[in-house]
Order: sequence, then structure tokens, then C-alpha cells
Amino acid sequence: MSHSSSNSALPTRSVAVVLGTRPELVKLTDLVRLLGPAAHLVHTGQHYDEELSGRFLAELGLPEPTFLTGIGGQPRAVQISAALAQLDELFTAEPPLAVVVQGDTNAALAGALAANARGIPLLHVEAGLRSHDRNMPEEHNRVLIDRIADVLCAATEDNRANLLAEGVADSRVVVTGNTVVEAVHGQLPDAAARAELLARHGLTPDSYVLATVHRPENTDSAEALRAIFTELAALVADGRPVVLPLHPRTRARIEATGLEHLLAGLTVTRPLGYGEFLALARHAALLVSDSGGIQEECTVLGRPLVVVRRSTERPEAMADFADLVEPGAEIGHAARRRLAEGPEGLARLSSLPSPFGDGLASDRIVNLLAAIAAPAELAAAA
Repeated sequence: MSHSSSNSALPTRSVAVVLGTRPELVKLTDLVRLLGPAAHLVHTGQHYDEELSGRFLAELGLPEPTFLTGIGGQPRAVQISAALAQLDELFTAEPPLAVVVQGDTNAALAGALAANARGIPLLHVEAGLRSHDRNMPEEHNRVLIDRIADVLCAATEDNRANLLAEGVADSRVVVTGNTVVEAVHGQLPDAAARAELLARHGLTPDSYVLATVHRPENTDSAEALRAIFTELAALVADGRPVVLPLHPRTRARIEATGLEHLLAGLTVTRPLGYGEFLALARHAALLVSDSGGIQEECTVLGRPLVVVRRSTERPEAMADFADLVEPGAEIGHAARRRLAEGPEGLARLSSLPSPFGDGLASDRIVNLLAAIAAPAELAAAA
């Protein structure tokens, strides 16, 4: 993998990388490493506890971030406004030459607004995703960020087309590929480590289902939770082990809705580190999830996925790798269809290229950053 040296031209801590959640950490790891001392990592604390983020920072080998305070667990408007106020203070005290945000979180929107307010060049990684579902706060966040970003790094041609259709100037959009491809390649443990991990969990390769559930559209509805876990329990009854790394919020919702009995047959684990999760996903016969990132990761790992959501902003994964279903019996139908394809189905998916690029997105983005930071540096020196 070629690693460009354009970062050496950027002064220390001159690129503010604003994030607040685990998926952003994963997707920006290679970019932060390529930037080296030029990166100033700013963590809003949108998702922060030692289990979900602290261990993650250490595992990914990222530098110690500047942490904002009082944001995790707050309502959306409070998260955005509190982060914005603190970022404005930070950018006034230590003005960056460029700001990077990724995806569609409240942290990303706060970072984008803070850059915009101070006239700092803004680069949006993973621009142009659209679910066309206005019930999703993330859809509003990503649309707003794309309106104000100076450089929009679209992962795919479809994402670029979405932006052009909305009237974004072609000159602001660059198709870079998705940084998830290098994240998966960089963080997937080697074959020996994977074999040891599966043995520790008592799992046979290509024989189990790996499931995750965390999105509010599923966890905040007792009906959706019941439907999802009833279908997962039915797969176990068919003799198919189901591994469920359980998000703390999902566990709390299951207990609050009295659905603990549905977990009885599942293999429930604590939340996993990213490498450990990828290792289990790489050898699963099937993934069942409501995660956005897993829709991309399954295409790099060559594994089938049942997406339990009303809508998706990643239609590229749906062509071959994934099926989109709402909570209910359709989960079981889609799961059994995929499982019935057996080793041939897995071999077919493994042979397909990921629609999300070639693993060089982070290199391209560093070069784009150098290009937008240089004029800002000259202006600052003038």
C-alpha cells in the first residue's frame, strides 16, 4: 500500500480531525496516521466510555485526543450546540489550516459548523451518502455538512451523482473510495490469530451467525426488538449458533422491555474491539445488523449481510452482498435464503471486488488536505 509523504509539508497540529464515535475513529485511523504530527484529533465524547472508545483509541494506535466535555448522553441539539461552542473556542485559540469530518454524526455536524463559522477550509470524508429517509437525524446531518464542505470526498460514483443532483459544484467533489477498505485490511487479525479467537469463542468457521443491534429505530421500539430477537432465537433453534456482541444501550432496552428470555439461546458477548469483531465477521456464515459500517465491511470481507432497517444510504452493498429488511419474519426468510447458498455463496462473494474502492482513499484524502491547507497557510502568513 503506497503511503504518500505529502503530510510532511503540513505544520504540526494544523489539521483538526473532529470525531465523536467509534465508527469515525475506525474510518479515520489511516488518515490520522498518514497525517502524522499534522493531525490534531478532537473527540467530542459523543460516544465515550472506556469500553466503547478508550480501548478503541489504544487498539487503533491513535494519538491522545483533545476531549470536549458534557456532550455524551445529551439530546441531539445539546450535543451539537455544546460541541460547537467548545470547538469555536478551540479553533480561536489554535486555528487549524483545515478541518476534517467524517460521515453524518452530531460530532461531524458540529465540526463542520465550527469550521464554517471561522472560515476554515472543510473536508468531508464519505460525502454524498443518501437514504432519502427524513426520519433519520443522520440524513439531515450529512446533507447539511455537504452544503458547507469545501472538498467533498465521495466514496463511490453513486455518492458523487447524489451531490451533483443536489446542485453541488462538480469542482468540490472528488471520488476517493471509502476509507473503510484500508481500515478493514489494516485491522483484520492474521489467519492464526483469527483461528485462535474462534476457538476461544467455541466457533467453527462458516457455521455461525454474527449479529449486532444498536440503532434507535430498533432499540427504542419494544415491538422491533421483540421481532429481531425472536428471529435470531429461531435461527438458534434451527441449530445455527448466533453470536451477539451486546451494546450497553441495547442491553438496557432489552431489560426494560422484559425480553431477556429471547437472549437465552444466543451467545451474548461484551462489545468487541474492532479487530476482534472483524475476525468473527470474516468467518461468519451470515451477518445480521442495523449498522451502517457493517454494510461496507461485509463487502471487503466477502460475507453476506441481512440489514435490519427501514432504509439504507449504502445501496452499493445491496447489489450482491446485502438484503434490506424491516424487523419481522422477513429477517428469518432472508437469513435462511443466504445460509442455503452455503460454501458456494461464500466463495462467490469472496471473489467480488468491494464497491467501496481500492484501499487508497486515505492517501488521496491526505493529498487533497495538503492542497486546501497550503493556501490557508499562505493567507495566515501574509
